[in-house]
Amino acid sequence: MVDQFLRRVLYVDLTHKRYWIEERDDLFEKWLGGVGVAVQLLREELKKDADPLGPDNVIVFAVGPLVGYYPLASKVVAVFKSPLTGNYGESHAGGRSAVALRMSGFGAIVIKGASDIPVYLAIHNGRVYFRDAGAYWGVRSVYTVGRIIRENEPAAGLRTIIRIGLAGERLIRYACATTETYRHFGRLGLGAVMGSKKLKAIVFSGKRLLPTKDKKTYREVYEEIYERAVKSPLMRKYHDYGTPINVLALNEINALPTMNLKKNKFEYAKYLSGEYLAENYLGRRVACAHCPVACIHIATWREPYEDEPFFYKTKFVSYDYEPIYSLGTMLGIKDTVGFLRLLEAVETYGLDAMSTGVCLAWATEALEKGIISTKETIVRLSWGDWRNYIKAVEYIVKQPNEFYRDLGMGVEYAAKKYGGLDFALAFGGLEMPGYHTGPAAHIGYLIGSRHSHLDMAGYSLDQKTLGQELSPEEVVDKLMAEESWRQILSSLVVCFFARRIYSPETVARALKPLGHEFTEEELKKLGERIYREKYMLKVQMGFDLTKLRIPKRILEIESAKGKISEDYIKRAIEYFAKKMGLATQ
Repeated sequence: MVDQFLRRVLYVDLTHKRYWIEERDDLFEKWLGGVGVAVQLLREELKKDADPLGPDNVIVFAVGPLVGYYPLASKVVAVFKSPLTGNYGESHAGGRSAVALRMSGFGAIVIKGASDIPVYLAIHNGRVYFRDAGAYWGVRSVYTVGRIIRENEPAAGLRTIIRIGLAGERLIRYACATTETYRHFGRLGLGAVMGSKKLKAIVFSGKRLLPTKDKKTYREVYEEIYERAVKSPLMRKYHDYGTPINVLALNEINALPTMNLKKNKFEYAKYLSGEYLAENYLGRRVACAHCPVACIHIATWREPYEDEPFFYKTKFVSYDYEPIYSLGTMLGIKDTVGFLRLLEAVETYGLDAMSTGVCLAWATEALEKGIISTKETIVRLSWGDWRNYIKAVEYIVKQPNEFYRDLGMGVEYAAKKYGGLDFALAFGGLEMPGYHTGPAAHIGYLIGSRHSHLDMAGYSLDQKTLGQELSPEEVVDKLMAEESWRQILSSLVVCFFARRIYSPETVARALKPLGHEFTEEELKKLGERIYREKYMLKVQMGFDLTKLRIPKRILEIESAKGKISEDYIKRAIEYFAKKMGLATQ
């Protein structure tokens, strides 16, 4: 291993305000980095019955060997026990966070315990400072918190600032952590875990050189990866329109969840599409560090001041496909600016956009069916009424009554208490991603280690096999093969948008000049081992395949591949359990 800093793990004890550093060659040589190492660190440090919102929960941040060296190796992995699902949680974020963490002198950071007062961690060039965050606690906007910290910490242009909003402080189970204003550790409630630890923010910075073992080969491989990235037609689409390029494509094949998946198509999809937003509202594009693609799209619009109607303020918010699905089509919102204003509210409070949208969609339908009333919702929730949805977002965070406290626990929890479980779109406790493409997508949501569209890529398999019939066993085999390789990408840590660029052959060649010797076959086997290690940890933390609930709504509404059979899904789960050596009875 050429870069000796990668093997360094920083341990932070918030309870006693102390830290120490350990050299963990054993982990980084065996498990590569990123999620491979993070899973092992979580296994070592997390008590079996730890309360997700108690001091025994542990947060691990980790990067991999390609970070700082190659294009699109731009992510940090965070793992923890999820307060939303009660078991394994994993979230990835980009921006400058990965490079800043590696430059600070570490390959991974383990955060333990809980502070008695609000604090934030400032980590500069290998040293850790515990800063008083009392003045930031309770500040409404996550943007404001970031702005204040920027003014008080050194290393502008080199640092990253991960922070939580009011949602994290209030322990909303799907609170996220925001980094670089426009990127997020979004899913599974990392923000709530940080809030429970009174940890308002983490700042990383550092400045040093990254060595190479073979500079000539390194430059050759770098140029090849860079050329493939900038000349890829898919990457060009991501640059031009971003992930919202999916809106019209999914709408066309009847795979766009609309109004809590009462429909599979949205007649006003045009006004939320990547093309429409780019033409009418695109303010600028932003790239993660070491990425030539710039897929992050920032919308801009003007709003009049309430008391001064002839004076305007300019607003900015980043948009992606998933927030468009969850806060747009799922809520029947056709007003583009209305959608952007709702998204801004969600971002300001530090909520996960997908979970928030799915929770509001369930609440809207529950109100529509008379399961709940305006006594619970306070405002009348109706499809397309973005103004009242903004008010509901505020209520989720501020929790003025028992209903909103329950909704802040997630849609699964709320539906079990109030009713409407058949149309509560949660998989393993996590709210549904934005793809109703067919059985492979939903099987992936159910059995994935994160219950995410980023697990297993079932949505992609569905679209590639439109018009074809695959058995449940064939689907699971393909999903597991995909997921095994994604563990290598998550250990490097490479953006999944670049998964076609970083093939096994390319990864083996990219690692060699950095001092890591792997054959393609060894990488594939390592991916399989990491996958199993992660899943076994998930099971040890309480996950049980026999307790999975299949939302009936996904069986009622046609997908891009037609009606989905419950028996088909159950066969897939049983086959998966057998392959993983898990019980299904």
